[in-house]
Amino acid sequence: MARWEQFEVWAQNGTQWEMLAALHDFELASALLRTRSNRTRLIHAVYEDGKVIEKDILAEIGATRT
Repeated sequence: MARWEQFEVWAQNGTQWEMLAALHDFELASALLRTRSNRTRLIHAVYEDGKVIEKDILAEIGATRT
């Protein structure tokens, strides 16, 4: 049973969210998040056998909802 954790950087594109990067290092993921100008999220995700079993939004930056 394979289990791993990663930090994902997601950006909003219109009404959809797209993953920009999946990284094992929090500092690198956080630095990437700070370079973005549009609405972006940093997510900590835990996977087991290729499926997401847990997701936590650690930060969200960028434009607010209207």
